[in-house]
Amino acid sequence: MSKPLILICNDDGITAPGIRALVEAVRDLGDCVVVAPDKPQSGMGHAITIGNPLRVYAQHGLFGDIPAYQTSGTPVDCVKLAVDQILHRKPDLLVSGINHGSNASINVIYSGTMSAAVEGGIEGIPSVGFSLCDYGLEADFALSLLIARRVAEAVLHHGLMPGTLLNVNIPRIDPVQFRGLKVARQAAAKWKENFEERRDPHGKAYYWMTGEFELMEEREDTDEWALRNGYASVVPVQFDLTAHHALTGLQDWGMQAWRLQDGF
Repeated sequence: MSKPLILICNDDGITAPGIRALVEAVRDLGDCVVVAPDKPQSGMGHAITIGNPLRVYAQHGLFGDIPAYQTSGTPVDCVKLAVDQILHRKPDLLVSGINHGSNASINVIYSGTMSAAVEGGIEGIPSVGFSLCDYGLEADFALSLLIARRVAEAVLHHGLMPGTLLNVNIPRIDPVQFRGLKVARQAAAKWKENFEERRDPHGKAYYWMTGEFELMEEREDTDEWALRNGYASVVPVQFDLTAHHALTGLQDWGMQAWRLQDGF
């Protein structure tokens, strides 16, 4: 019986320390293939490349004997190219990361790391995005590596419900203080952005985005609470964006009965 096929992606670029840690975490769980951007793509969300050519280059020896390819596209492009052009069968698992910085709460919307995992889910591949809450260049991925391996093993063994994937965030913490994994929901939070006006050497205005993270709840069932209290958060995510709880209310508006002759 063939080994599981594992696709490894990220948004920080193929040379980032986090993807190297992720490769080490899962390399002996199956036949691994890395497909990642040729440069950082943080904050790209679910962007895809339209109107420009996509380039793919093999990177021999970058991860030892594991095949690796860098692309000129976004994280989502990487998954699409892998599924359509590079791999010879559907992966049994997609893992994305390990991201430099949190993708908990509202950050999941903007994250290229998570969008690669979402694209895997759309393709019917059990998918997980991993993020470490440390933006430092010297971030220690030792704990994240162990967690990524444990979660990847569990997903390979148990599978995931159709239409879902996992968002796993790991706190920046001394391993002796780590309290374990906590299944949680996405916390209510947002970014309050400000655009600072600056001047270039020619005196022309440009804008630099800054902002503050605003957490709007402190409940113990959320990912942000888990991360602040020594746990790694595991949030099941779906890509069906329908607000199912709002359907009945909209139907009560009677929109189905509106017709052009009513004055559109």
